[in-house]
Order: sequence, then structure tokens, then C-alpha cells
Amino acid sequence: MLELLIPSLLETLYMVFFSTIFSLIIGFPLGVLLVITEKGGIWEKPLLNQILSGIINILRSFPFIILMILVFPLSRIIVGSTIGTTATIVPLSIAAAPFVARVIENALKEVDRGVIEASLSMGATVSQIVFKVLIPEAMPSLVMGITLTIINLIGYSAMAGAIGGGGLGDLAIRYGLYRFKTNIMVASVIIIIILVQGIQFLGNKIAISIDKK
Repeated sequence: MLELLIPSLLETLYMVFFSTIFSLIIGFPLGVLLVITEKGGIWEKPLLNQILSGIINILRSFPFIILMILVFPLSRIIVGSTIGTTATIVPLSIAAAPFVARVIENALKEVDRGVIEASLSMGATVSQIVFKVLIPEAMPSLVMGITLTIINLIGYSAMAGAIGGGGLGDLAIRYGLYRFKTNIMVASVIIIIILVQGIQFLGNKIAISIDKK
């Protein structure tokens, strides 16, 4: 059983790690833009804010399985395939990016408005407020948001196994469902639960350790 579980676990970790990185690269700037361009924001652009918000809402409306199928052509262009662990990173990243944007937006909105106004009164630029005020002040919430993103991606990666994505989800379906090897399915589920619990525990610890309050 270990000969099946260990490679599948490594595939899941590989998918989740890189899709987390890419979804943050896409979603983090979007989340920041949503905050600073809103009405009353430090770089007020209501039209841009509405367009970004609409695009994010549309992408979040797609069920992951459907989105993965729609992104097949893009996966083929980027990695040369639509099946496999590496190909799955593309739809995983695209599916998680809108979620990341909303998580970042909510975290940054928790920053005390008085701190932002004080920075503006001292002549701070938009970039200075973002990188020296908003992000540092919201860091505990950002850590918790990223933790939640990773947990969601573990769930997405398991679903990706239904259409040849690899990882623990693929193992559970191929052996547990199609070959009636319940022990392998149960073992896969237990490993996913342990992963989620471990990541949540680590995220909580980091958030508490950097919380200035």
C-alpha cells in the first residue's frame, strides 16, 4: 500500500505547493487592488473596482470540475498536456486565484482606518501605505487566509483526480472506487485529513506568533 500512497502523496503536495504559489501571484495583487480602488479607498477607481469584482465573482461561480475542463486548452498550451499532475496546476491556480483575491481583500479591510489616515496625513504614497501599513498590519489575517487557501487547494486537488489529475484523489478513485479496494480509499482520506489538520495547526501557530495585538 505504501508504494501507492507515497507517490500519490508527493503528487498532491507538488500540486498544492505550486498552485498555491501561482494563485497568490495572481490573486494577491487583485485583492490589494480591490481594497485601494474601492469608493473611499486610497486610490479610488470605482469603475476599475467594479470590473475586477465582476470578473472575480464570475470565476468564483464556476464549479472546479467544470472550470478544469474549460481550462484544458490553456493547460495544453502551457504544459503541453491536459492530463497529469503538472497539467492540473494550471486549473488549480486559476480556480484558487479569485478565492485568494477575496481573502486578501477581507484581510486588508480589517486594518484600522485610523492608521491609514495617519499615514496619508504624513504624506505616504499609495505603495508605501500598501507595503508598510496595510500588509504588515493585516499579516495575521493574511496568514490565516493563505492557510484556508491551501486547505481548499487540497480539496480541489482531490477532485482533480476524477479527471486524471493524479494525487491522492486519483488513487482513491482508481483503486478505492473502480477496483473496490476500500482500504486504499480509507487510507487516502485519512492522509488528506491529516494534511488539512497539520496545515491548519501550523497556520494558527504562525498567525498567533506574528499577531501584534
